[in-house]
Amino acid sequence: QVQLAESGGGLVQAGNSLRLSCLGSGRSFGSYNMNWYRQAPGKQRELVATITSDGSTSYAGSVKGRFTISRDNAKNTMYLQMNNLKPEDTASYYCKAPVWPIDYSAQGTQVTVSS
Repeated sequence: QVQLAESGGGLVQAGNSLRLSCLGSGRSFGSYNMNWYRQAPGKQRELVATITSDGSTSYAGSVKGRFTISRDNAKNTMYLQMNNLKPEDTASYYCKAPVWPIDYSAQGTQVTVSS
């Protein structure tokens, strides 16, 4: 079993930065891929970034070049560094860990970017 908990959301002005953290516990943290998703009101959930167990990363086109996903397996923590934030980045952000057969998810943290 895997437990996940996010932190680091908040209210920022456009152009500023935030770093989200996702602390994992339970099953060996470094052994599974992890994702950041986001969902804004009235919109579909969007896969923002993925990091594999070996550290490979991928990003949605809307955040590429501005967001960086990383993980520190010694600290059981995944990060999402978000730079040059835009109002359209406003959403609830979730970290998720697909560990077959369950897609574990944390409760979400709100990011609000004002113009």
